[in-house]
Amino acid sequence: MEFIKEFIDFLKQRKKFWLLPIIIVMVLLGALLIAAQNSVVAPFIYTLF
Repeated sequence: MEFIKEFIDFLKQRKKFWLLPIIIVMVLLGALLIAAQNSVVAPFIYTLF
């Protein structure tokens, strides 16, 4: 959790708020791929890509 606090402080100090949507999308896609590896819905998710 400390890393997240430091990252948010970095965004505030450097005014790099445009990075936040990019990182959120990357984390969501990563979580989706990890969740879909051994899942029943994996064939449906792979058709999206």
